[in-house]
Amino acid sequence: LKPRPPPRPRPRRGPGGGCLDVDFAVGPPGCSHVNSFKVGENWRQELRVIYQCFVWCGTPETRKSKAKSCICHVCGTHLNRLHSCLSCVFFGCFTEKHIHEHAETKQHNLAVDLYYGGIYCFMCKDYVYDRDIEQIAKEEQGEALKLQYSVPGLINLGNTCFMNCIVQALTHTPILRDFFLSDRHRCEMPSPELCLVCEMSSLFRELYSGNPSPHVPYKLLHLVWIHARHLAGYRQQDAHEFLIAALDVLHRHCKGDDAGKAASNPNHCNCIIDQIFTGGLQSDVTCQACHGVSTTIDPCWDISLDLPGSCTSFWPMSPGRESSVNGESHIPGITTLTDCLRRFTRPEHLGSSAKIKCGSCQSYQESTKQLTMNKLPVVACFHFKRFEHSAKQRRKITTYISFPLELDMTPFMASSKESRMNGQLQLPTNSGNDENKYSLFAVVNHQGTLESGHYTSFIRHHKDQWFKCDDAVITKASIKDVLDSEGYLLFYHKQVLEHESEKVKEVNTQAY
Repeated sequence: LKPRPPPRPRPRRGPGGGCLDVDFAVGPPGCSHVNSFKVGENWRQELRVIYQCFVWCGTPETRKSKAKSCICHVCGTHLNRLHSCLSCVFFGCFTEKHIHEHAETKQHNLAVDLYYGGIYCFMCKDYVYDRDIEQIAKEEQGEALKLQYSVPGLINLGNTCFMNCIVQALTHTPILRDFFLSDRHRCEMPSPELCLVCEMSSLFRELYSGNPSPHVPYKLLHLVWIHARHLAGYRQQDAHEFLIAALDVLHRHCKGDDAGKAASNPNHCNCIIDQIFTGGLQSDVTCQACHGVSTTIDPCWDISLDLPGSCTSFWPMSPGRESSVNGESHIPGITTLTDCLRRFTRPEHLGSSAKIKCGSCQSYQESTKQLTMNKLPVVACFHFKRFEHSAKQRRKITTYISFPLELDMTPFMASSKESRMNGQLQLPTNSGNDENKYSLFAVVNHQGTLESGHYTSFIRHHKDQWFKCDDAVITKASIKDVLDSEGYLLFYHKQVLEHESEKVKEVNTQAY
């Protein structure tokens, strides 16, 4: 038997999911199938074209082309880790193995990952390393980065910072960006000028046009006033309330866009908003007499989390091993996002004053209620309840909540309930389920008081590049700036789908 070769080096991921540099000075013996590919006379030029047009994409033209053309030739989606064949023009899903089927049928052994740029060998059944190819990929990525657009600002039209920060978060939502920049919206409204989705489409094109001048979102504001009248006027508004209203209007205006696709559940909408933002919140009510369980599942666009210091009781979180989950190091006195999620999903005793009629024993009994996630959305939005309105007082809760760059939602799934004992989460050291892992891509913050304040946002653009958006003023930000911020709304994107979408982002980022 031949000795097994050492493992091939893989690109290391940064905190936001992006690739860090591979050490070119160290590498295993080359893959024979890659060496065969390099025998071709023009292989360098052809590979550069693939990286320029389908992987890094530094120009508006290549970004627009990628947004429209990079879809699986079998199933028509761009969400399942697209790879491009290096021997012919074919795009296929890696997750669904459409690219594998193509490789076996055509005997084309190599394909390139359209997000990371790595080369996969179907004969070796692994991503392979080659010094020459890595150098070409690195050079083309560097050239593309030089052409990256600067994030355009948004003019404040009079206390509209609440709108501007949400617009920045939405326009930097990877899959939503791909949808609008690939012209997939088909307006079915009698008056298209009143369609919020059409206006968002125009807004995406403008913000990704490469024009660095601040945009004036007057038409967007006007349409919001028409379709969400409770937000009309120049009063200060709540960014969370605007987000929910905007998603609701977009949901109502774009239902026809995916009419040709079979919904995974015919009883639910399959529009782009629901595909991205809708999760399933499961509520289990357990009878304390017969232990019968009544389960309901409701759709949700966000999760609102209580904070320490509010009128509602908050469980003090012990500094045990659970507190290190999701990379959140335990600091005495600091509450984490994981703490808030643990409290949100803990069993709650409803008490004798809230007895319900049990469907099993047909009598009114005390019960416990537990919330968990039955289905995770592509984009998970967490809302910290910082604004408290009670009979006694109205105030803002300024408690600092630590939140991670990467989040694993596996412990908070309904399928993980068996690992809960007495309300205490027994967290696995390694869930191994990448489907439930998320990356942070936007944070909305509120400065000031309940009566007078200002909204800003941090958005992630191109892997680990962060920007602070303060209406028309856009400045570069560090990861530390982001993680040290107070946090009002947190936006996380599923890593598995983000990787596919981010490849199209490089397409889209200046697609227009």
